[in-house]
Amino acid sequence: MSQSFWESEAVEGAQPEEQLQPEQQSQEPEAEPGTLAVSADEFSGLEDRVLRAVELVKRERQARAAAEERAARAEAQLREQAPKAEQLQQELSELRAERDHVRERVERLLAQLDALEV
Repeated sequence: MSQSFWESEAVEGAQPEEQLQPEQQSQEPEAEPGTLAVSADEFSGLEDRVLRAVELVKRERQARAAAEERAARAEAQLREQAPKAEQLQQELSELRAERDHVRERVERLLAQLDALEV
């Protein structure tokens, strides 16, 4: 693939010189080998596409920067909240153990009350 995209497009779009009428051959300016003749409309269209691509890249970079900033803030929040979460987890375990202990005591008291009624 030694030809660039534009050169290959120009080659495909060009008519062979044998098919050109003699007056057409003399009217067209001779292009230097390796150069690409592009009309003003084609160039304007190309310029518009390049500008749109540049704007798209800018927007995507801004979106990426914003996402990275949000991720950094979330990670910082996570680091701040991790000790608090561990503390709450430990407190929850202690409260469950205390609840189980109270349940056992209540069950023993109820069993003693049942024994007295018999």
